[in-house]
Amino acid sequence: MTTASLGPEGPYDTKELLLVGVGVMGRPYLEAAARLGLRVRAVESAAAWDGRPLDLAERFHRVAGAHDESWVRAVTEAAAEGTPDGLIAFAEPHVLAGALVQERYGLRGPSLHAAVVSRNKALQRATFAAYDVPQPDHVHVGSVAEARDWMLDRLPVVVKPLTLAGSRGVELVSDAADVDEVIARRGTEGQVLVEEAVEGPEYSWEALLRDGEVLFTNVTAKETTPPPYFVELAHRCGHRFDRELAAQVDDLTTRVCAAIGMRTGLVHLEFKVGSRGPVLMEIAVRTPGDYLPDAISRTYGFNLYEAMVRLATGLPLAPLPQQPVSYAATVFPTAAPGTIREITGTDEVLAHPAVVRVRLRKGPGDAVLPLTSSGRRMGHVLVDAATPGEREDALKFVRETLRVHVDPAGSGARN
Repeated sequence: MTTASLGPEGPYDTKELLLVGVGVMGRPYLEAAARLGLRVRAVESAAAWDGRPLDLAERFHRVAGAHDESWVRAVTEAAAEGTPDGLIAFAEPHVLAGALVQERYGLRGPSLHAAVVSRNKALQRATFAAYDVPQPDHVHVGSVAEARDWMLDRLPVVVKPLTLAGSRGVELVSDAADVDEVIARRGTEGQVLVEEAVEGPEYSWEALLRDGEVLFTNVTAKETTPPPYFVELAHRCGHRFDRELAAQVDDLTTRVCAAIGMRTGLVHLEFKVGSRGPVLMEIAVRTPGDYLPDAISRTYGFNLYEAMVRLATGLPLAPLPQQPVSYAATVFPTAAPGTIREITGTDEVLAHPAVVRVRLRKGPGDAVLPLTSSGRRMGHVLVDAATPGEREDALKFVRETLRVHVDPAGSGARN
């Protein structure tokens, strides 16, 4: 809701941003809006705001529950109080609510079609099949037991829930014994997607679009745990392919954005490079997790959060850089399951010239659980180096120096 005001560069109409979902990783959006002189209202669950300052948001709209429907009600009510000039939906549970309001009030956004398709992996597979997007062979079933024969004919396969993120519920099924075990364990889970396991390295493609035009792209090389869960352990931004493979990736991403009807905003697309070339895994039309925007911003020398705020509110946006100016990465420390006794090497890691920050969510006395999803990781380290080689040296130093010492599982711990 625009109002007349005096901004940093003189008189102008103050625009208002409605930020749906903030938490910790979304706070840079608040900071970017404040630098631009925007008014901000935030929609967030009360629990997510506990202990966090609201100083950069003019108003805080609380969400009663955790499901998509709860967010839809809160965001719809917030927009009905006063139509904002722009809206950013931060994470997966916020995407549908944000797109409904964007569509209702004519705000800039990914499109309602893109939001709906992105929220369901089976809808993605059905949509992309119609647009000849390279993707795994797959079957959508009402329960994993219904896919038994299909799995046995195509081993190894991957079982995925339809809507979760962060690798939750994603696992590799390698042989016939695994098929029977996963059916016994997940038979009452409900609908799942079962697909062929694509062998090859995994990447993600991050892009900013405005009215369907791609303004900026980045490729992130992923490092994951071994099967069966594929939890992400490191992200290296600014990856470059050879010319032939780069053209194939460009064709894949162009087809995907056209298939979902992507308009304006941030795309996070995951793919693997297998024997057939790039193969789509899944797409999201929201801010990627794992502090990737921080690493991307450092790699290309611009503030990705501010660019998104400008796109959402229609503020001018200068041409964005296309080549890396440095090489950033996020890495996630690991440890065996058990109770954390002590963590050593933090000061040494922080003193390394390529290390930007160390942010750990667990400490002595906390439990380290088996690493089956990204939510069970202990924190992250952000590094930024002048060359890819120096980045690798920094990552090696972090992994060798930052040590999480645990007592074996079962010795007693707090979660």
